[in-house]
Amino acid sequence: MFLPSCLHHRSCAVKCESFVPEVFSLLCWNVHKNNTKNAAMKSYFESIEKDCDFLLLQEANFRDDSAFTLPNLAFDAAANLEVRKTFYGVLTASKVESKKAEAFLSQGKESLFGPHKSLLLSSYFFEDNTELLILNVHALNFRESKSYQRELESFLQLLKTHKGPMIVAGDFNTWSKTRRQKLEELIVEIGLVAVPLDHEDAVKHFFGKHLDFILYRGLLLESFSCQDLPELSDHNPLFARFKKI
Repeated sequence: MFLPSCLHHRSCAVKCESFVPEVFSLLCWNVHKNNTKNAAMKSYFESIEKDCDFLLLQEANFRDDSAFTLPNLAFDAAANLEVRKTFYGVLTASKVESKKAEAFLSQGKESLFGPHKSLLLSSYFFEDNTELLILNVHALNFRESKSYQRELESFLQLLKTHKGPMIVAGDFNTWSKTRRQKLEELIVEIGLVAVPLDHEDAVKHFFGKHLDFILYRGLLLESFSCQDLPELSDHNPLFARFKKI
C-alpha cells in the first residue's frame, strides 16, 4: 500500500456527536463524482441526513476549503485523483468525528497509466469505549486477478489486529467469479458477514455479479435496503441499520 499526499479532514460545522449511538445507520454509495455537482443529489443527501449516522462514498469529489454537501457532518477522505484543486476518492462522513483515520492508495494502478485506487480506515468509539473500525473501499477494476488479490491481502493486513466490531464496505468491483471468490476468502479470514442484498436487483452488477457490499462483524443487523436512483449515479445507495451487541 502507498500513502497519498495527505488525509483530508473536516469537523462538523456546529458540533459533532460524542459517541456512536447504540443503534446506527449507514449508507454506502459510489456517487460517480456527483455528490457536489448534482443539485438533485444534494437534495437527496439533505433528505436522509437526519436518519443516517455514516455515509461511505466512493468516487466522491471534495475540497478542504469548501463545505461538503452536508456541512453538519464531519468527514475524512482519501484522494486518488486531483483535478483543478478538486479531489476525488473515498469519503466517510459521520455525525461522530473519527478518533483516528488513515488514508491509503492501492499498490496497483488502473491500467498502465491510470490512477491508484484509494481506501480509508477510520476509527470511532461507542460510549463504553468499544472501538468501531470502518474501512471504506474502492477496489481496483481494470487489472488482472493477481493485482486484485494483492489488494485484498493488503486489506487483511490493515484489519487483522482489530478484535472488535468492524464494517468493511464499498465498491469491490467483483465482476468475475475469481474476484468474488477472493472476496469470500477475505470475508472468512476476518470473520465478516455480508449484508444479504444478493436478491436486490437494484444493487450495481456486471456480468450478473454484484459490485457493492456492506460487510460487518460484531454487530447486529437490524434492517437493510437498496434504493434505485439511476438519475443520480450509475450505482445505487445501499443502506444498513446496526445495533451494538
